[in-house]
Amino acid sequence: SAAAMAAAAGVPVRVCHQEIVKFDLEIKAAVQDIRDCPGPLSALTELNAAVKEKFRHLRGRIQELEQMAREQDKESEKQALLQEVENHKKQMLSNQAAWRKANLACKIAIDNAEKDQLLQGRDSLRQRKTTKESLAESASNITESLMGISRMMSQQVQQSEETVQTLANSSRTILEANEEFKSMSGTIQLGRKLITKYNRRELTDKLLIFLALALFLATVLYILKKRLFPFL
Repeated sequence: SAAAMAAAAGVPVRVCHQEIVKFDLEIKAAVQDIRDCPGPLSALTELNAAVKEKFRHLRGRIQELEQMAREQDKESEKQALLQEVENHKKQMLSNQAAWRKANLACKIAIDNAEKDQLLQGRDSLRQRKTTKESLAESASNITESLMGISRMMSQQVQQSEETVQTLANSSRTILEANEEFKSMSGTIQLGRKLITKYNRRELTDKLLIFLALALFLATVLYILKKRLFPFL
């Protein structure tokens, strides 16, 4: 009957309309995902590919609905379906505009994030450079201090050598005096005391010289290590 044919024709129209609504909602959700996408660009590309596919399906369903509308026998039903098709087309154009805006906003956000990362990287490099310069300056100051200590130790060693030479001369003088005044016991005893005193002084000075030389050699070795193997 005519009523049965009309009902059968309404089924695909209703199914087509439901699919159009479904794709429209999916596109809106995908556009929101693009707007919220933090990057990178590869993720944005994947989202856009999915949106393009959904638009392709939506466009196909709208065309099918438009074809069904033109095949309607009743003019009123035909015009009603064509008006619905027009509304779907407008909605699709609105979704496309929102899609373009979401892409623009997402790309701007990704560009700003990349710029921030670049600036942070530059700040980090600048900070590391400043740290290296400070370390180099500190190392230079330490080297100068060590060189000053080395020069001071060298002077002290030289003074100790002169003292040793003076003590040696003094010892010879005492020995000569001891030979000359050996007949005088009191003088001899006094000379012995002086010799003992100067011998002790000589031993002390030799120990000081030995310690000074050891410290000087340790300082020189430390400077050479820092100059030749700065990372150890």
